[in-house]
Amino acid sequence: MRKRPAATAAALLTACALTCGLIGAAVAAPDQATGRGRTGKTTVATATDSVTHEENERVPEGARWTQHYFSSSDGSKTELHADVLLPEKLPEGAKVPVIMSAGAYFGHSGEMEVEEEHAGPSERFQDLLEGTDLFDKGYAFVLVDTRGFGGSTGCLDLGGPGDQADVKAAIDWSAKQPWSTGAVGMYGKSFDAYTGLLGNNVKHDALKAVVAQEPIWDLYQQLHSNGVPRPNSVQLPTSYNRIAGLAQLPDEDKRYRTNAAYEKKHPECLVLNSFGPSIGDPDDPYWKDRSPARNAKDTATPLLFTQGTAETNTLPVGMEEFLDNHRGPQRAWIGPWDHVRGNERTQDGKLAMGRANWFKETLSFFDEHLKGIDPKIQYPNYAVQDNLGNWRAEKSWPTANRSANLRLGNGSYVDSGAGSQSAAQEEEAGRDTGSFLVWSGPLETATRVTGTPRITMTAKGEGNVMVKLYDVDEDGNAVAFDERVSRLDRDRLDIGLKSTDWTLRAGHRLAVEIGSVRTGDWLDTPSKQKIRISDARLQLPLDNPAEDIATGGDRAPWLDTFTQINAAQLKPGPATFTVPPARARR
Repeated sequence: MRKRPAATAAALLTACALTCGLIGAAVAAPDQATGRGRTGKTTVATATDSVTHEENERVPEGARWTQHYFSSSDGSKTELHADVLLPEKLPEGAKVPVIMSAGAYFGHSGEMEVEEEHAGPSERFQDLLEGTDLFDKGYAFVLVDTRGFGGSTGCLDLGGPGDQADVKAAIDWSAKQPWSTGAVGMYGKSFDAYTGLLGNNVKHDALKAVVAQEPIWDLYQQLHSNGVPRPNSVQLPTSYNRIAGLAQLPDEDKRYRTNAAYEKKHPECLVLNSFGPSIGDPDDPYWKDRSPARNAKDTATPLLFTQGTAETNTLPVGMEEFLDNHRGPQRAWIGPWDHVRGNERTQDGKLAMGRANWFKETLSFFDEHLKGIDPKIQYPNYAVQDNLGNWRAEKSWPTANRSANLRLGNGSYVDSGAGSQSAAQEEEAGRDTGSFLVWSGPLETATRVTGTPRITMTAKGEGNVMVKLYDVDEDGNAVAFDERVSRLDRDRLDIGLKSTDWTLRAGHRLAVEIGSVRTGDWLDTPSKQKIRISDARLQLPLDNPAEDIATGGDRAPWLDTFTQINAAQLKPGPATFTVPPARARR
């Protein structure tokens, strides 16, 4: 793959001259620090003076709050800030296990914008505290700002070596406190689920369990696909730069406010954060450092996670690689939902994932691994929902009983880009098409595609390619259920699609579209050249749904929206390959 030249100091200084003024203008100057004090009836905690809900309404009921500062583990002099919530009635000298979250969203003034009027611990995981009765159950909860955010110094790092050092230090600090039993679990969603995977990878003995909802498995694959960027490769650093520059509150602790002003004094942090995600080469050290999947080899921290196969934010890419590399106990909820929490509900009150008792299972998982309490309920290792809305229990995932290597043959298309017509429309108009379709025959029995499909092909020409998989019924009603794209920067391509769990009904056909990047969430520059594809082969991991073991759960509401968004009307073509039935399980 073509490599992007390394950034020079001059280039970075030029970029800073163009952007730092705008970024700096967005960072409000802190008011004069008041130290520990009151605004009305609000009290701000210190390391030695704890504060309860009666003294500060932002402190959860049943807890007492203190603030602490400690060094990161990389020798960089980065100072980290932590909000500690202990059970309010914890006796002197008593010890409790720790649930810890580390990330960008725990700043006192707000998660994404300034949302608060006075200082206090973040309410990001108030649902966890209430849903598990965490303090009554005898746990501490610790919120750590990774570098560049909240009350921590340093340059924001998007999961790189600095963040990894911060997570390691946060685990170590939490384990060594006088109120800690030394057993630490991590909890998070999205970015702070990503840091949970980083915690697994630092291999700290004190980390006993990780619960990660909709994590980032591999930052490159999250932001790019084989050299083609997603819009969030620009949006993500912009968003986190804004969070790092949030204004602070007038009653904030002086040390906190001084640390929070670090980004204003060091605008190069924001420039470097913007530059890194634009690197297009997945083998660049920047991306290798930020891939939990690549770096999970021989790790063993017990893991409970959720992953939406229909995600629009943190995609199911790199997930199977992580699971293959990880050797510890694994539990998960996998299914066709978007970027939601296990307990989240839709506006009409339906569970967004369709499955109940997320907090019961989470607490049972922490009790087992942090307290040594045998579970009262034997939850399935994997609870998986497919596109038909059916939940099943699996010992592991993916459970593929057959790997089919399907010959798709040859074809050509014009790399015409977004807005070009479908293959059927262009054929009728007598023009070169922006894609071509390859069709299976009707399936004899229901067969599930589970895991990560892969396609290989030889490509001649300059430009980009998109591969899409469609589930097509007898009338040509289709749903595109998987896709991935690539730059044509080598003759022989090997493209891993997104991990999926999709059941093709008996009588349906599988259609594979290969062509220009005409739809989807991509920043594409079409070449307008004709591309010739030869020896295309699709590797499909297949499972037999007739042998499913049902488990509790309802249809995820997002599934209907996903189906509508990805619907298409296709004109069935002649069958050139067969999807074989999955074998019976042994």
